Amino acid sequence: MNVVVIGKSGNLAASLAQIAPDFTYLSKEEFSFDKLNDIKPEFIINTAAYTKVDLAETEKASALELNCEFPKKLAMWCKENDAYLIHISTDYVFDGEGAAPYKTTDITNPVNFYGYTKRLGEEAVLGNCPKSIIIRTSWLYSSYGNNFVKTMIRLLSEKPEIKVVNDQIGCPTSCLNLAEVITKIIQNPIPGLYHYTDKDIMSWYDFAVKISDIIGNGRVLPITSNEYPLPAKRPMYSVLNCAVICEKYDIVQKEFDESLKKVINDYCRNSVV
Repeated sequence: MNVVVIGKSGNLAASLAQIAPDFTYLSKEEFSFDKLNDIKPEFIINTAAYTKVDLAETEKASALELNCEFPKKLAMWCKENDAYLIHISTDYVFDGEGAAPYKTTDITNPVNFYGYTKRLGEEAVLGNCPKSIIIRTSWLYSSYGNNFVKTMIRLLSEKPEIKVVNDQIGCPTSCLNLAEVITKIIQNPIPGLYHYTDKDIMSWYDFAVKISDIIGNGRVLPITSNEYPLPAKRPMYSVLNCAVICEKYDIVQKEFDESLKKVINDYCRNSVV
């Protein structure tokens, strides 16, 4: 099967490479439509994104280009070449004011510019590629790249205590688990919009405490979002309902504890913490 993955330096693409080394991996800098024309992939997996949530408030043109305009161009190419496009999106398309896990049919209402660009990207993909598959996910982490787990390991190793917000609720998701879901979808692709996260619901504070417990370093103190103001507002509750993808693809959401331990063990085995 001929599959191209775009964004090879990111967390998800690196995790995909672990379980699907035969795919073709291109960084955004290496990518060109001439290369796509030469490779003629049956599937494109777009993991490239502008993910700097706070900087997106000021670097709007860059966020729009990578999160909206680029996916639109990919979608148009896929339509012209009868290829599937798997595009990764985010829980940040929702406003976080709900009290139950968000379904794929729920109305989006992003509260920051990053989320707005990701919603535009979804619309561009669905509107231009009949064979598109969008997967919204949340709080991705891996042993690669930049992510919350690696940041917490570093901070907990440098400081006796750290403070983490306890009033933003979501589902941490291992990139390796999401990569396994993507490879399963490729075996029987059904176009549409899906949600996938790992199983457990928690706050960023809970997440950090779990990391601290595993590595045996530091102390984590809870604070509110008001005590830690950032340029971009975050949704307070962004849990995703994953029933549709689980039913269609016979997927069981992975448990958080074992997934986190594996990522931390992989990272510590290959790094000096």
